[in-house]
Amino acid sequence: AYFALQVIYARRKYKISPPETTGHPEFERIFRAQANCSEYFPIFVSLLWVAGIFFHQGVATVCGLLYLYTRFKYFQGYAVAAQGRLGPLYASTRLLWLLVGLAVAGLLAHFLLP
Repeated sequence: AYFALQVIYARRKYKISPPETTGHPEFERIFRAQANCSEYFPIFVSLLWVAGIFFHQGVATVCGLLYLYTRFKYFQGYAVAAQGRLGPLYASTRLLWLLVGLAVAGLLAHFLLP
């Protein structure tokens, strides 16, 4: 919701009415950052859910909070400059892969171990 609100504020600030997605470069970066975060959210929630149920809730929670923090930093960096998104993007990607590993380990343990 925070990211969507930032897009609304940027639309007002730069006078860009929906459904336009182009205009001032700062608006375009904010819009793209919000869209990118929205695209990854279903993947994140699914992995978080599976890792939390089948691996360990505490570990999944820590990974989830770190992922949300890195996405917040990604949004902030992208809003300033396109290059500002890269460090947090790589960190959030590593966290997603960690959640994949935890989910797979939990599923294997659940279904293969007696």
